[in-house]
Amino acid sequence: MIRSDVHTQSTPSLASIEAKVDSGERLNREDGQFLFETPDIWSVCALADRVRRRLHGDRAFYNVNRHLNYSNICALSCSFCAFYRKKGEDGAYERDLDDIRAEARSAAAAGATEMHIVGGLHPWLKFDYYTDMLRAIREEAPALHLKAFTAVEIVHLAKISKRGRDGIDGIREVLRELKDAGLGSLPGGGAEVFDDRVHDEAFKGKIRHDAWMDVHQAAHELGIHTNATMLYGHVESPRERVSHFMLLREQQDATLVVWAQRMGITTPDAPCHDGIDRPSVVLTGPDSMYPQDRQPTNEQCNTGWYQCCIPLPFVPDDSALESLYGPSGLENLRTIAVARLMFDNVPHMKAFWIMQTLPMAQIMLQSAGADDIDGTVVWYDITKVEGSGTHQETTVPDLHRTIREAGLEPVERDTLYRRVHRDGATWTADSVTLQ
Repeated sequence: MIRSDVHTQSTPSLASIEAKVDSGERLNREDGQFLFETPDIWSVCALADRVRRRLHGDRAFYNVNRHLNYSNICALSCSFCAFYRKKGEDGAYERDLDDIRAEARSAAAAGATEMHIVGGLHPWLKFDYYTDMLRAIREEAPALHLKAFTAVEIVHLAKISKRGRDGIDGIREVLRELKDAGLGSLPGGGAEVFDDRVHDEAFKGKIRHDAWMDVHQAAHELGIHTNATMLYGHVESPRERVSHFMLLREQQDATLVVWAQRMGITTPDAPCHDGIDRPSVVLTGPDSMYPQDRQPTNEQCNTGWYQCCIPLPFVPDDSALESLYGPSGLENLRTIAVARLMFDNVPHMKAFWIMQTLPMAQIMLQSAGADDIDGTVVWYDITKVEGSGTHQETTVPDLHRTIREAGLEPVERDTLYRRVHRDGATWTADSVTLQ
């Protein structure tokens, strides 16, 4: 077991980073670069573990959820993706509303608290399909939280609904209509890596980081919570990963600064990716930094925010980049640890077991900064690690065992990180966000 009280004074650069972490000072670009390059990966993990225990103690979170991929037909042909198909190709599908209603009933009967919905950018489905889909699920399973549509999909929906010509105003209108139909929050997919060079090499044709962030900004303004991902281990460099984290945390700063100041949390100016100093919000410092709560709650803040960061390892599958190896186990540990240390204003760090595997996710919980393992999933068609099929399911007892073997307490949460109380398939959630 990696000790969270490891000493790093023998390495000056690590010692200076440790001092910043202990005092609640924000890490800069050079710190992030060093954390990716130092051979002492175990000290990096130990520092991240120290931060996660400040935030969450011995708790680790999971949920009972279902994933729904409504179609794999996509107008894009991203080189890293083995999920998409063109209309008429072998394996192409689009699910009708009767099928989706059945999925909702099945999820509710199993006690799921969340339906996670994403798909390809279907060239011919009309906007009504998406609002009708949300309404149909809401009718069949009103208690399900609908976490649906990546920012890439939202931009696509703005185009096909003819709102795209209105820029961010059109994005807001689409989000309002989806929210009225039942949308509860946005997943973080489609972020990949925020860098133009990487974008042009691996996912040319997909929206760039500014459009992705516009969608999440608009969602936050409408009170919709979102997540943030990073797909790593393909053609990007460590420096580009650090830039990705910095752009995300700067947007989170702008979202949370008013809340932080109201809570009495100091918001010193810190250098941003463009070299300009702006107010920063750090949630990962020592307890003395937080006169009241160290994390925002739905009761205190009238905007949405990034609830969780999910670093996703590139899985070559049968994609156009299948000649690449993808990241190693040690690189997976290092990346989630650096994410925890750099993305200091996001409350949760998820080890997505579907892409990390349960054994790797367990190590990330125990010693690398992760506090969330995702959920039961059931069906997942985006990536298939080691040749697994679309039926990728685990059970609550398996999640409990995985978390307890890591030395942590399993806590079931809903999508908004409220504690769930359960009696079989019947459940209720606390009214306040977990702190």
